[in-house]
Amino acid sequence: MTDELDKPTFERSCCPIACSLDLLGDKWTLLVIRDLLLGKKRFQEFLESPERIATNVLADRLKKIETAGLVIQQIYQQKPVRYEYVLTKKGDDLKFVLQALVKWGQTYYPGTRVFESVERRLNT
Repeated sequence: MTDELDKPTFERSCCPIACSLDLLGDKWTLLVIRDLLLGKKRFQEFLESPERIATNVLADRLKKIETAGLVIQQIYQQKPVRYEYVLTKKGDDLKFVLQALVKWGQTYYPGTRVFESVERRLNT
């Protein structure tokens, strides 16, 4: 008999799209993942993105994706303690989702552009 602890928990549905949206469905999380894919690692680096995420929202999203296993936190400075964030394989695999969003966005939002660094990273 399977132990109850071995069963995955779902917030509202066992649909994989619904479960994915529970984690990724706000307007900031995938942009943070995009920046991680582009090599940003430190809190201040994320704040320099053109979308101008608020510090409290960024802190919340980083904690959320860390809890979900998309990133790990690593200490890069001891005093004061400061962290950088590194994608796990689970997080890195979201590049395929971002590739699809780029293609869809270019098709249906004429005039949008993909920066060369984004295109290069998403296609590796």
